[in-house]
Amino acid sequence: MSRIVVGILGTATIAMYAGGSRRLVATDTQWYRSLVKPAWQPPRIVIGLIWPYNFAMLTTATWVVASRLSNTQHLVWLMSLTLSVLAALAWAWLFFNPHRLFASGMALVFATLFAIPLLVISFSASPVLGFAFVPYQLWLVLATSIAFGFSAQ
Repeated sequence: MSRIVVGILGTATIAMYAGGSRRLVATDTQWYRSLVKPAWQPPRIVIGLIWPYNFAMLTTATWVVASRLSNTQHLVWLMSLTLSVLAALAWAWLFFNPHRLFASGMALVFATLFAIPLLVISFSASPVLGFAFVPYQLWLVLATSIAFGFSAQ
């Protein structure tokens, strides 16, 4: 697979992630405001800062992986990225639409697990890239714990 194709497909997947998240996540609704939030949920400013970083890092990592690694690693990258993004978007839909708290938490478990190969491949491409990828993986773990920490009043 061409390096350019890998970069474009990865970038398109990340754009779908960003757009889908923007469309599905609705923290301004009465239902969301009525939830009892876990004590470890970071303030809105942290959430507002981490997501642009995550999307920029994912895009950068996609192009670095595309330019430095093998076709097999490209395929694993694209498959893991796509599965992780689909699971993360499933979380957003399950959480904010039918309000299925447990099911949405499970979707984040899968998003986190599917992102592990991305972390490994990032380190294969560059140690600097690997360390830049760590905050995304940690964010997914934190988000998963937060998802299971919500409760309805």
